[in-house]
Amino acid sequence: MTLPEDAVLAEDYAALRHGLAAYRRPRDVLSVAGPDAAGYLQGQCSQDLSGLAVGDVVDALLLEPDGKLAALVRVGRVGDDAFVVDTDAGVGDLAAARLARFRLRSKVDVAPLDWACLALRGSDVPAALAAPAGGLVAPFDWNGVTGVDLLGPDPVPPAGARPVGDAAWEAVRVEAGIPAMGRELDEKTIAAEAALVDRTVSFTKGCYTGQELVARLDARGNKVARRLCGLVVDPPGTDPSALVGADLTVPGGDKPVGSVTSAAWCPGLGAVGALAYLHRSVDLPGRVLAGGVAAEARPLPLV
Repeated sequence: MTLPEDAVLAEDYAALRHGLAAYRRPRDVLSVAGPDAAGYLQGQCSQDLSGLAVGDVVDALLLEPDGKLAALVRVGRVGDDAFVVDTDAGVGDLAAARLARFRLRSKVDVAPLDWACLALRGSDVPAALAAPAGGLVAPFDWNGVTGVDLLGPDPVPPAGARPVGDAAWEAVRVEAGIPAMGRELDEKTIAAEAALVDRTVSFTKGCYTGQELVARLDARGNKVARRLCGLVVDPPGTDPSALVGADLTVPGGDKPVGSVTSAAWCPGLGAVGALAYLHRSVDLPGRVLAGGVAAEARPLPLV
């Protein structure tokens, strides 16, 4: 018998993939403004912002001087000398501190912005949407998950949008292999490990903080010791929450070759799916054990 919560998950999932879904996406938003804002951000972000027009947005990385990740961010231009930078909830203070660290005499102010993010996903998302008052419409397209994010003081969903819950949102994120700060991404992450380079890095712009490691790895074909992959878990009754943090081993081996970062019941798989970092010595697809639970490691996206 299908439980009511399973039916809700299925309907939420269908809306995210094939309909019009609305999700209050937890994000921290910063204002970066001042006469030197454009030049300062250009020297701090991995992406080229020089051609960013008012209303445009782009994904970027804030890196530490050693090239390790400070934050995966999105940068939007809201004026000639005004930008917004948004990132996963809980990371805003870190991103603000990172931006302020190298400000020196630059005439730029970095401050929290009381904005919300309303994510619209699915094949029925309107092609044209008005931005919230004073806000932004940010197109979203990542491994087959498409839609827009409405950023502003109080974004309102369009008529007919289905509000969806955390379970379906997480299922789609895991299936698509979209990394999240605090889960797949932290201060030890190298961009190439999470397949972020093509999406967030410009190799034609000028210098920016942390550039050296990114450029060096690119010259070597981005060969890193581990990479983000997906798992499809075999036992149907596996509790996804029990997998998070579990070590990965190969059958017959006892040395860890990776670890699980996220897991969820995934309707698109009809199974528990997970995201994990796996050593490059393990071929994909390949059999692994996640804390002793059998799974198949696969390239992303899983669906």
